[in-house]
Amino acid sequence: MSMRKLKILTILLPPLVIGGFEYIRHDFLLDVLSMETGNFYMTLLTLLLSFLFGNWMFNRIEAMNAKLAVEQSKRAVYEERERLAQELHDNIAQILFFLNVQLKKGQIEEARSAVSEIDHHLRQAIFNLRTAPEEGADFGSRLRTWLEEWSGMSGIAVNHRITVPEEGISPSAEVPLFSIIREAFTNVRKHSYADHAEVELGPTEDGRSWRLRIADDGKGMEGDAGQRPNRYGVSIMRKRAQELGAELEIRAQEGQGLELIVTGPLREVKL
Repeated sequence: MSMRKLKILTILLPPLVIGGFEYIRHDFLLDVLSMETGNFYMTLLTLLLSFLFGNWMFNRIEAMNAKLAVEQSKRAVYEERERLAQELHDNIAQILFFLNVQLKKGQIEEARSAVSEIDHHLRQAIFNLRTAPEEGADFGSRLRTWLEEWSGMSGIAVNHRITVPEEGISPSAEVPLFSIIREAFTNVRKHSYADHAEVELGPTEDGRSWRLRIADDGKGMEGDAGQRPNRYGVSIMRKRAQELGAELEIRAQEGQGLELIVTGPLREVKL
């Protein structure tokens, strides 16, 4: 039932039932029911009607909201897939151009590395595209599955702790947030030479924000990681953080790994 029909039903049903009872009482039941008894029955009828109709109405609204949330989650998945397809197209086109150049120069090892890069991109894309949106619609579930798949392909162990509430991050925010996570793990695979990585996503202590932390035990780097955007994809991650209204911080020391922290506002849930 549409919201328009629910609105009309809300307006018409109480006056029809209550008014109808009053009409019947005054025209046909005055000799049977006293005024006090009629008022008592009228109160009970109003209470019963309010309870039944209100309970039914809110159940309908909750069902509609749940359906809407599922559709929003599916839409977020489709938006992420469209963006992934565009990035995949651009990345593979660049790698193929590089591969062609290296083959013409006779640099076989560099060409072999480019082929390996294409293989990784394709495997990751196939994984992201093979799961239907209806399966694992929850962002946390999709993220855990992706991390396990990434760990299997990269050979880098990943420990994760994802406790952010489902309603705390809107479906539209899932796309840029996952983009940050994927870019960070791409950097871990390419540059860190790490054996382990860890992910934490959950509410902050004050309960007003969410916090994403990604760290590895790799070689780290000298200086400020934020000043080397071309190598570490910082510009991409900062852009996605701005879309979320979040703050991004990168900490790195040579030989001590790299740590990325993103903090953003939790969505307010209206009761």
